Amino acid sequence: MNIMYFEPLGRAWQRMKTALFKPFDLHKWLVVGFNAFLAGLLEGHNGGGSSRASARGDDFSFREFLNFPSRAWEWLVDHPGWFVGIVLIVLFLVAFIIVLTWLSSRGTFMFLDSVIYNRAEIAKPWREFSREGNSLFLWRLMFGLIWIVAFTAILIAFFSGASYLYNVAHPGQVPVKFIVAMVLVFLFFLIVTGYISLFLTGFVAPIQSKHRVSSTRAWGRFFQLMGRHPFHFLLFGLFYFILNFAVVMFIIFAGLMTCCIGFLLLIIPYVGTVVTLPIWYTIRAFTLEYLAQFGSEFDVFPPPEAAPLPEAA
Repeated sequence: MNIMYFEPLGRAWQRMKTALFKPFDLHKWLVVGFNAFLAGLLEGHNGGGSSRASARGDDFSFREFLNFPSRAWEWLVDHPGWFVGIVLIVLFLVAFIIVLTWLSSRGTFMFLDSVIYNRAEIAKPWREFSREGNSLFLWRLMFGLIWIVAFTAILIAFFSGASYLYNVAHPGQVPVKFIVAMVLVFLFFLIVTGYISLFLTGFVAPIQSKHRVSSTRAWGRFFQLMGRHPFHFLLFGLFYFILNFAVVMFIIFAGLMTCCIGFLLLIIPYVGTVVTLPIWYTIRAFTLEYLAQFGSEFDVFPPPEAAPLPEAA
C-alpha cells in the first residue's frame, strides 16, 4: 500500500478552495467558522516558560525548590480564607472546562459534517451526531482524568526522588542525572498524550462519524488499522507537527506584516477562527484525506455523483 502525505494535503487544499471560494459565500464562512470554533475550543498552542536556575547554583536555592510543595501546603493551611477561595476557583475552572469539553465534542462532528459534505448547517449535525458527540465527550473526560493522575504521579516521583537523592543518598549534591531522566520521562509523556489527542480528533472521530459507533468501538477499529501500519501513523504525527509549526509561523508573519492588526483579530473568539478558516478547513480535510487512503472502510467522503449516461442517438 502506497501511503502518501503531500498528495492528501493537496487534495485537502483543493477541497477548501472549492468549499470556501467557489463561490465565496459569507454566510457559509460564518456557519462553517462557527462549527470550527466549537470544535477547536480545547485546542491551542500551549506554551511554557522556562525559569533559569540560580546563577549561584548554591544548595539553598535547590533545597528551597524541593521544599516548595510542603511550604505551599503549609501556607494554605495557615490561610484558610485563601485556601477556600482557591478551592472554589479550581472547582469553577473544572466545571468550565467540562462544559467546553462537551461543546467541543459536539462541535467536532458539526465541523466534520461541514467538511465531509461541503455544507453549512448547525442544528442538523448538532442533533444528528448527539450520541457520537456525547460518547466523545465521556471519553475525553476519562482521558483527562487519567492525564491528571499520570501528571500528578510524575510530579510526586520527581519531588520525592530528588529530595531523597539530595538530602539522603548524596547530601548537598544536585541530582542532575535524575533530573534529566525525569525531564525525558515528562517529554515522553507529552509525546504520547499528544499522539492520543491527534488520533482521537483526526481519525477516531471520523470513524465514529462514518460508522455511527461509540468512541471506544472507533478506537478498536483504529487500533486494528494502526497495528497493520504503525510506521505510517507515527510518521503522520511528525508530519502533522511540522505542518502546524509552519502554520503558526505563517500566522505570526502575517500578523507582523499587518502591523499587529491581524493579532487583534485572532485573539477575538470566533472572529479569529473565521479569519483563519481556510487553514483549519484544510487541516481538517487533510486528516480525512489521509485516512481515506487505507480503504473504503475509512473513507468518510461520499462517493462522487455518477456521470450521466450519454443519450441514445
